[in-house]
Amino acid sequence: MLDAVQDGRPHAVVIGSGFGGLAAAVRLAARGWRVTVLEKLDAPGGRAYVFRQDGFSFDAGPTIITAPYLLEELWALCGQRMSDHVTLKRIDPFYEIRFDDGTVFRAYDDQARMREEVARLNPAEVAGFDRCIADSERIYDVAFAKLADQPFHSFWSMLKEAPDMVRLGGMRSVFSKVGDYFRDPKLRVAFSFHPLLIGGNPLSTTAYYCLIQHLERLHGVHYAMGGTGAIAQGLVQLAESQGAGFRYNAEVSEILVRDGRAAGVRMADGEVIDADIVVSNADPAWTYSRLLAKHPRKRWTDRKLKRAKYSMSLFVWYFGTNRRFEDVYHHSMVLGPRYEGLLTDIFNRHHLSDDFSLYLHRPTANDPSMAPPGCDAFYVLSPVPHLASGTDWAAEGERYRARIQARLESTIMPGLGDAIVTSRLLTPQDFRDRLLSYNGAAFAMQPQLFQSAWFRPHNVSEELGGLYLVGAGTHPGAGVPGVISSAKLVDAQVAEREGALLLRPA
Repeated sequence: MLDAVQDGRPHAVVIGSGFGGLAAAVRLAARGWRVTVLEKLDAPGGRAYVFRQDGFSFDAGPTIITAPYLLEELWALCGQRMSDHVTLKRIDPFYEIRFDDGTVFRAYDDQARMREEVARLNPAEVAGFDRCIADSERIYDVAFAKLADQPFHSFWSMLKEAPDMVRLGGMRSVFSKVGDYFRDPKLRVAFSFHPLLIGGNPLSTTAYYCLIQHLERLHGVHYAMGGTGAIAQGLVQLAESQGAGFRYNAEVSEILVRDGRAAGVRMADGEVIDADIVVSNADPAWTYSRLLAKHPRKRWTDRKLKRAKYSMSLFVWYFGTNRRFEDVYHHSMVLGPRYEGLLTDIFNRHHLSDDFSLYLHRPTANDPSMAPPGCDAFYVLSPVPHLASGTDWAAEGERYRARIQARLESTIMPGLGDAIVTSRLLTPQDFRDRLLSYNGAAFAMQPQLFQSAWFRPHNVSEELGGLYLVGAGTHPGAGVPGVISSAKLVDAQVAEREGALLLRPA
């Protein structure tokens, strides 16, 4: 590959190698840009980083892949097939939900089986389920199929969608809208928890996110064999096949500005890398408050960033066992005694409660490669307040882990303590210090109505030319489909605004 001196193509620097940054690198490289990806960590993935220890592999972040066609598009752009590099396995049921009283609800791919499952809990709620799924499809057709890859860089572009927003209940919360369909409290939980998967509070997240019900059934819930990290590695190889370069242990400390445009970056060690455009896959609040700290900002000022409402954080315990727990499903929710009260503690009071609800991931249910023979790999995730709670996680972390272990032992994993052979923790402090997330929030800004679309940090920076944003904190939002779509938006905007650079003489 030509070095920077010999290569006359316009240069794009991508800050961060989360799924948004990787997808942007693939698209820009395929379009003809010279692309350099700068990653603070020692390996790609961002929140999709992989921890390996004692023969076990642990996906640090995403474990569920929906809408795989968005990933397949990236390989197709490069004349390749994703299936030649990544194997996805469809998971059905999607997940099991265990309520505090021991009742189990399973979410299936097939709508007839879902009707049976709803009827098993409460026969009177089947008609409500049918209305819920029909409305979810209508919302999906507008909020995802129509708008997820459309830019919202003007207020007018959002106002044009206001009639649909009112018609589909977008002004309401997910939990409120689900209450139109179900009276049974368990079913209200089972059909409203999904915003938590993208950092939203079901009690305040716009009802547009009811679309997830249809998204799951239309495209399925998938697991990547070898873990989600296998997708990150596949995207790195895909980007490299188009000429992109990657640098690890490479932290950016500043975005350089020249003549009102992003002109490159300064590294933490002082090195300067010039660029024609900069694409930031960092948390937008970090991008603006730290990487552009020296640049006067009109919209995303420090005051505005502080006043924004951020997602919850996560406490994640990764552990391996010396035996297999065959009764534990691939994706399980182990819910506590409270729902609305717990959400209020996490999102509004920023209070670490004594009770919790858990998501348990057992990839070895379908993929033995993630653990030594005869063993199981797990991660258990507890939504917790971000760092505004004031929790000292260095002191609290082990106590909280022990409480989670006790809860698992008393519910679905008896004998767990005697089987654990490896363990590690990820706390809100790690989200701030390791992943550079504002307030240690796991998903950037919450997907509330007035923090979505035009109200969210734009894919084309409002502060200076030549700066573009991808990832969970920008439009359309968090979750693998959202961050992959954000890269598609950036690609289109770069082509429209910067395309002349590709035509300049080398």
